[in-house]
Amino acid sequence: MSKLGYGPVPEQILHVRSTPAREAITAHWPEWVHPDVQDAFESLGVPEPYLHQVQAADLAHTSMATGSRQHLILATGTASGKSLAYLLPSLDAVHRGEIAPKKGMDDERATVLYLSPTKALAADQLNSIRALELSTVRAETYDGDTPASERRWIRQHANVILCNPDMLHYGILPNHAQWSSFVRRLKYVVLDEAHSYRGVFGAHIAVLLRRLRRICRYHGASPVFFGASATSAEPEQSFAKLLGVDSSAVTAITEDTAPHGATHTILWEPEFREPVTDKLSAPRETGQSEAEKNAPQRKSVIEQSAEMLTDLVVERTRTIAFIKSRRGAEAIAQTASRYLDEVEAGLSHRVAAYRSGFLPEERRELERQLRSGEMLGIASTSALELGIDIAGLDAVLVAGWPGTRASFFQQIGRAGRAGQESLSVLIASADPLDTYLVHHPEDIFTVVESTVFDPTNPYVLSPHLCAAAAELPLRTEEVALFGPTAGQLLERLVAQGYLRRRATGWFWTHPENASELVDLRGGGGSPLQIIEIETGTVVGTMDASQAQHQGHVGAIYTHQSATYVVEDLDLENRVIAVSRVFPDYFTQSRDLTEVKILSEDKTEQWGPVTLHFGHVRVRTQVVSYQRKSLIGQEVLGEEILDLPPQNLMTTAIWFTMEPTVMSGAGVKEPDFPGTLHAAEHAAIGLLPLIATCDRWDIGGLSTALHMDTEKPTIFVYDGHQGGAGFAERGFAAAQHWIRATLDTIRSCECETGCPSCVQSPKCGNRNDPLEKDGAARLLEAMLMHAMPRDEQSGRISEEHSTLAGPRGSAPLPSQAR
Repeated sequence: MSKLGYGPVPEQILHVRSTPAREAITAHWPEWVHPDVQDAFESLGVPEPYLHQVQAADLAHTSMATGSRQHLILATGTASGKSLAYLLPSLDAVHRGEIAPKKGMDDERATVLYLSPTKALAADQLNSIRALELSTVRAETYDGDTPASERRWIRQHANVILCNPDMLHYGILPNHAQWSSFVRRLKYVVLDEAHSYRGVFGAHIAVLLRRLRRICRYHGASPVFFGASATSAEPEQSFAKLLGVDSSAVTAITEDTAPHGATHTILWEPEFREPVTDKLSAPRETGQSEAEKNAPQRKSVIEQSAEMLTDLVVERTRTIAFIKSRRGAEAIAQTASRYLDEVEAGLSHRVAAYRSGFLPEERRELERQLRSGEMLGIASTSALELGIDIAGLDAVLVAGWPGTRASFFQQIGRAGRAGQESLSVLIASADPLDTYLVHHPEDIFTVVESTVFDPTNPYVLSPHLCAAAAELPLRTEEVALFGPTAGQLLERLVAQGYLRRRATGWFWTHPENASELVDLRGGGGSPLQIIEIETGTVVGTMDASQAQHQGHVGAIYTHQSATYVVEDLDLENRVIAVSRVFPDYFTQSRDLTEVKILSEDKTEQWGPVTLHFGHVRVRTQVVSYQRKSLIGQEVLGEEILDLPPQNLMTTAIWFTMEPTVMSGAGVKEPDFPGTLHAAEHAAIGLLPLIATCDRWDIGGLSTALHMDTEKPTIFVYDGHQGGAGFAERGFAAAQHWIRATLDTIRSCECETGCPSCVQSPKCGNRNDPLEKDGAARLLEAMLMHAMPRDEQSGRISEEHSTLAGPRGSAPLPSQAR
C-alpha cells in the first residue's frame, strides 16, 4: 500500500486480495530427454523442471512416440514456465533427428511450428531458444518483417519456425508445395497464448488450423498440437473446438506447480468529484445533453492511473500501466511525464507509451529499455500483455477492466516474474462492468470464463473455404473437416462463381489470390497508413474497422506523445492524412443505428417477456464527433460528419415485452423510452461478464415500438460480420446477465444515472433519455417473470426489491467500506 503513497487506506479501495508466496514442486528430468537438451536447460539455471512441465512434456513425447496423436493444452498461470513444457519435447525431437545415424534422411528428422498471436511474442521466444545454444536447432521467425532475401533459406533449412497466424495464412499454406520438406517432417505445432483466440479472430484461427491439418495430412504429417493457455473453463473442450477434433483427443493439464512471490491485488474505484471546467470549457451549447451535463463524474481512469504511475516511478518501482485504447496509453504516459517534471527533474523521460501501430524498431527499442531498467514506467495497450518475458517488474496498474479475466490475470502477472513481492491495482473506469466487478470481487477471483468463438460463422468460413480450395481442390470426404455448414456454403460459393464443382471436388479457378478474401484479424480489410502531410512520413497504421470512428476528418490522433489532427480520410487508397497539432482536447465519434430482424433462430419465454436470438442487419452511420477536454472530459463542441453508412449482417439477442411489464413495475408510459434505453446501455456493459468480449465488440438498440416486433424491444448484437458468439452466449446465460445488470444499477451511488451504470460513451442519442430507476424496475420485473411461478411471490430477493428504496437494501459502497 505504501508504494502508492497514500498512507492510510483510502476509501477508494474496495477490496484487497493477497496471495502468499508459493514454493515450487519440482520433478526429475524425464528419462527420454537427450542429455544435450537437458544440459542446455541446466546451463540457463534450470536444475529441475516443475512437475506440471514434466507432466505436459511427457504427454507430448508419449503421444508422438506411440502415434496416438493425443493433443494437449497446458492451462496454468502467468510465469508458470509453459515455454519449457513445450520446448522440451519439441527441441528433443529436433535434436535427435539431426544427430541420428542416418543423416540426411527426412524420416529421421523433425520440425516444429510455433504460432503466437503477436510478432513480439515470437521474437521473444526465438531469443529464448537461441539462448539454449543447441547447434542442431535452426530456429527462425517467419513473419511480415522477415526480409525476402532470408525467406528461401528459412524454408529450406530452418527446423523450428516461429510464426504468427497471418504468415501461416498468407505465406505458408498457399505455398505449401515449397514448404513440403518442412511440413512432411512436422512433429509438433505449438499454439501459444491459445486463450487469446476468441471472438471473430478465434473463429478465423479455428478454420485456419483445420486448413493446416488438411495440408499436413496431404504431405503425410500428423503433428501433435500443444496449446499453452491462461487458466480457462473447460480447456479441453475449447482447445478441441479450436482444432476441430473431438474433445476426447485433447488432454488438459491445469495444476500450476511453479513458485510465485507474494502478490497484492487492489480493487480501486475513483471517487466522484465536482465537474471540472478547464480553460477551454465554455457555458455555451456544446452538443451535450442535459443528462450528460448533470451526471456525476468520477476521476477519470487516465488521470488516476497517471497519478499512481507517477508515485511509483518516483519510488523507482518498475511499473506497467495497461489500458485498452491507444489514445489512453498515450494520455497516461503524457500526463505522468508532466507530473514527474513537477515532482523530480530528470524522470519524465523514463516513462513512455507502448501500443500497436508503432513501427517495429520503435517497439523493439522500448522492450529493450524496459528489460534493462532504463524505462521505469510504461503505459501500454494489451500489446505487452502476451507472454513477453520482462522480469523485474514490481507493479501493474490496470486502467479499466481489460475485457476478460484471462487478460486481467495476464496483465497483473507481468509483475513479480522474478519471484519478488508484487503489487497490482485494478482501477475501475466509468463503465457498468467495472462498477460491478469492483463490488463483486468473487466474480474476478473465483469464476473461470469460457472462450467464445464460432467457426461456423459463414462470413468467416466462406472465404477460408475458397482459400482451402486454392491450396488443394476440396474433396467430398474433406468437407466434414470444416463443420456441418460447409457443404451448404460450398454450393453457395459455386452459385456465386467463386468455386467450380467437378466430380473430384471443388476448385478455385480465379487468377486472384484466394488468401486475400480472408480478413484474419476481422479488421475490415488491410490497415490504413497514417501519413503526415508536411513530411510524407508514415506515422503509424489503423485498422479499417476503426477508420470512420477514429480516423475521420477532425479526429485527434496521438503517436509517441505527438498529436495530430486528421485532414483527410481516403478509404479507397487506404490513407489517413494528418498534420501536427498541440490540442488540449481529444475527440470521440457518434453514430446512429437501426436494426432489422432477418431470422429468429431461438426463443425463450419469460411470461410476458420473450427472449429471441437470431440474425439481424445493423445499419450504422458515423454522423458527428465531439471535442472533449483532457482534464475534465467536458464536451467543448460537436461537429457534423458526412460519412457513408455501413451495413453489418450479424447475430443478436433481443428482448420483447408487453407494455404491461413496465407499467406493472411502476414505470409511467412517458418514461418507457428512457427506461428501455438505460436498461440497454447497462446490459451492453455487463455482457462481457459472461462472454469473452469487450464492450466495443457489441452494440445495441432500444425502442418503445420496433417496426419488426411491434413491441417495446431491446437489442444487443455482435459487432462483427456474421456474429462472434457473444449474443448467443448472452441468450444462454440470460438470467445471470440480467441479474448482474440489475446489481450494477442498484449499487451505483449516483441518483439519476452516470457512466458507471447506465450512460454509454458511444451512445448516438447523447445518453438522452435515460431513466435509471425505471431500468432497475424493468430488469427486476423481467427476472421475476423468468422464475418458476411458485417462486415469483417471493420476488427476486430482498437485495433487489424496488420496495426497499431507490438503491435496494444492499449497502452503499461507502457503507461497505
